[in-house]
Amino acid sequence: MPTRVCCCCSALRPRYKRLVDNIFPEDPKDGLVKADMEKLTFYAVSAPEKLDRIGSYLAERLSRDVVRHRSGYVLIAMEALDQLLMACHSQSIKPFVESFLHMVAKLLESGEPKLQVLGTNSFVKFANIEEDTPSYHRRYDFFVSRFSAMCHSCHSDPEIRTEIRIAGIRGIQGVVRKTVNDELRATIWEPQHMDKIVPSLLFNMQKIEEVDSRIGPPSSPSAADKEENPAVLAENCFRELLGRATFGNMNNAVRPVFAQYSHHVIQEILGHLDARKNDSPRVRAGIIQVLLEAVAIAAKGSIGPTVLEVFNTLLKHLRLSVEFEANYLQGGSVGSANLSTSSKDNDEKIVQNAIIQTIGFFGSNLPDYQRSEIMMFIMGKVPVFGTSTHILDISQLGDLGTRRIQIMLLRSLLMVTSGYKAKTIVTALPGSFLDPLLSPSLMEDSELRQLVLEVMHNLMDRHDNRAKLRGIRIIPDVADLKIKREKICRQDTSFMKKNGQQLYRHIYLGCKEEDNVQKNYELLYTSLALITIELANEEVVIDLIRLAIALQDSAIINEDNLPMFHRCGIMALVAAYLNFVSQMIAVPAFCQHVSKVIEIRTMEAPYFLPEHIFRDKCMLPKSLEKHEKNLYFLTNKIAESLGGSGYSVERLSVPYVPQVTDEDRLSRRKSIVDTVSIQVDILSNSVPSDDVVSNTEEITFEALKKAIDTNGMEEQEKEKRRLVIEKFQKAPFEEIAAQCESKANLLHDRLAQILELTIRPPPSPSGTLTITSGHAQYQSVPVYEMKFPDLCVY
Repeated sequence: MPTRVCCCCSALRPRYKRLVDNIFPEDPKDGLVKADMEKLTFYAVSAPEKLDRIGSYLAERLSRDVVRHRSGYVLIAMEALDQLLMACHSQSIKPFVESFLHMVAKLLESGEPKLQVLGTNSFVKFANIEEDTPSYHRRYDFFVSRFSAMCHSCHSDPEIRTEIRIAGIRGIQGVVRKTVNDELRATIWEPQHMDKIVPSLLFNMQKIEEVDSRIGPPSSPSAADKEENPAVLAENCFRELLGRATFGNMNNAVRPVFAQYSHHVIQEILGHLDARKNDSPRVRAGIIQVLLEAVAIAAKGSIGPTVLEVFNTLLKHLRLSVEFEANYLQGGSVGSANLSTSSKDNDEKIVQNAIIQTIGFFGSNLPDYQRSEIMMFIMGKVPVFGTSTHILDISQLGDLGTRRIQIMLLRSLLMVTSGYKAKTIVTALPGSFLDPLLSPSLMEDSELRQLVLEVMHNLMDRHDNRAKLRGIRIIPDVADLKIKREKICRQDTSFMKKNGQQLYRHIYLGCKEEDNVQKNYELLYTSLALITIELANEEVVIDLIRLAIALQDSAIINEDNLPMFHRCGIMALVAAYLNFVSQMIAVPAFCQHVSKVIEIRTMEAPYFLPEHIFRDKCMLPKSLEKHEKNLYFLTNKIAESLGGSGYSVERLSVPYVPQVTDEDRLSRRKSIVDTVSIQVDILSNSVPSDDVVSNTEEITFEALKKAIDTNGMEEQEKEKRRLVIEKFQKAPFEEIAAQCESKANLLHDRLAQILELTIRPPPSPSGTLTITSGHAQYQSVPVYEMKFPDLCVY
């Protein structure tokens, strides 16, 4: 009875299932039942609409056998699929192919090498079949990823590892052939596929020498051996891949090669540049341009030694180019001598610009942690007059060549810092970088100072506000700019406490340079605005206002004998900044005072405003001493307005005076004492400030009495200032040093006398040692006769 029931149930099953079941023998070792396979094939060809169901049922059986590790039945199922694919070429084969690819994917996902190889072989057979119509929905992303992973197999058994790698290479070759022949062949050339295929092939190609040495001399292997050699098979596959690439697709195939061997490519180009260092500028510029293209690919994955090698070589050739240029200008002949001096000079500038572009592009594409190191590296190369801290050899360049080197290095540093966003200002401007960066800002070269300020802006502007501040102008409503800012963090506050005075000093001295142009004032204004946005708390705001008032006073007093344009430019800068900061801190009384002064200037002294002074053919005044005080920003008015809003304004009464440092000497400024500015209160209604007492003046009662009597004070201060400046300008350094040393010695002597009078050794009961007639005697003192201080008696 059960047998008859089974037979009845079997008869009710669909025919295609019965035909599929019949091809599987009871013992998988017997292999595919060929007679039943012929019946299944005839049925599939006669009824192609059944192919989809046949494929689905085969896939179901194969999945079950894979899970149960029935490898014999898996082999039979894949053999049946292969025969059906080879026999059927109708339109209905498309759904069957989907089932087939699903089964191949199952085999590739299994952990058994035999099944992976079996699936690869079936896929390769399928790839060689030319379909009548393209499949617009079919994608091979999984097969690209899986075959690429098989190319990197690390199986413990060398023979199995080689077998899996060969299968992976053949699978990639099948994917390439299948997709290239398809009308949708552009899909395989997408970067996400090429970035997997090309490195996988290169990984096996680089093992060719090792494999050849293992299997024998290059001429000994047979064709079969070469077919089993992963390196040879990968090379053939790569040749076929590039051979099928079109002009538009070649870039996607070549780019991963550079990414894989970027360091080798860069080293070869650098070596070629060294070998051609005496060639014409055009040749060297071409080599550097090729290096730029290679660096664009390699920068993201570069490591320390490679980065330093690139920068060292480029900086060396930058120095050589400047040296060649100097020789051309002097009439020398270096390199090819067939061109005129002027044409060679221009060609060298092409080389220099190419080097700067390469340095900047390489640095700007490095990770942040490496970019900060490169910033330090470039800054250490910038030569500063009077120091030997820089590494670059400039002994043969002269002043003009050194200036060229300074400008080009700062230009490359500007490119490296572009887009650099540090979380804290200490990270972007550490002391070891800030000090050498600010040194060129005091040099007597406006372009150098501009570059330094632009570099600082790149590092300070962490919220992309600089574009909104471009140009120097009176902004009617700062709120319209939509300035982005965050609360000042503790690290930034500490930075300003440590380095704030240094920044103020360089801005102050930068405003008083005689060769300043409009761009210098614009950048200085942007510096003040960025400090206000990024780093200013209440204390910093007061310091910045003190700095602005000091600049206004320096323009009025004009101790540096600046031209009238520069004095008016400083006044305009102060007006633009105070207008900005008053609206940023939003103190109504402060804003009202600033607006009132700007309104009066618009009517009576427009040359004190940036919109007028920096315009062509602006009428300049003959002097500033006769102007009314309502044209100036008054310290007492500002202090009154800020004090009413809770600001601590005591320091506003103390004029800002920059400190003198060694940077003035190192940066080739005219005179050390030119940087000293003794502030005086020129406005009768301003807040009185403490008198500045000269270091050589002794504080006595008469001096205090004179301080109360203000008659003739201004003339006396001017005379004292003139004598101090004259002394420091004309006196020898040894004399000044001796005077300072004598004052220090006098102070120590006075302190020693005071200590001797107040501190004496306590009396001892054992007596004190006295010498009488050359003999030592002890005189004891009774304890009850000793006098102790009151605090020592209980």
